[in-house]
Amino acid sequence: MTLRKDYTAQDCSIARALEVVGERWTLLIIRDALYGVRRYNDFLVHLGIPRAILANRLQTLTAVGLLEKRPYQQSPPRDEYVVTDRGTALWPTLRSLSAWGHDHVLDRHTRTYKHADCGTELGTYGECPTCRTAVPAADVEMMPGPDLNPRPTDPVSQALLKPKRLLQPIEVDHG
Repeated sequence: MTLRKDYTAQDCSIARALEVVGERWTLLIIRDALYGVRRYNDFLVHLGIPRAILANRLQTLTAVGLLEKRPYQQSPPRDEYVVTDRGTALWPTLRSLSAWGHDHVLDRHTRTYKHADCGTELGTYGECPTCRTAVPAADVEMMPGPDLNPRPTDPVSQALLKPKRLLQPIEVDHG
């Protein structure tokens, strides 16, 4: 029995959402885009994803409006991929999935997410327990957790060792 490529028989918003974000690499690409990864090679190196799959996923994510392709260099021409408002709306889902993975799968604390305005660690759903509000991605500060590898080999992981706000471009040393 072959697996179907879509969920057209399902009258369900979860099924429709999975048609957009259910592919194996999609949420990791969106996660990295929220972390500030923007360039093709940085996604490639950080994710360890095959080139053809990355190119296809970036094209699809751009077509469905989760990422926007923007030129950043003229000679030679190069583009970057910036997460859109529609893509940023996945932040609470990714935060919840991260908390679930920490509690039920990984059992290690690799990243901490705090409300930048007050410094409080976010709850499972991206809410600030102190301010009693949902914290937008732009107001989230990401910090390395105690179990994060302190000496990663790729330049993107090295850049992500520093505390930073989500959505802000990372500064990668390609040298």
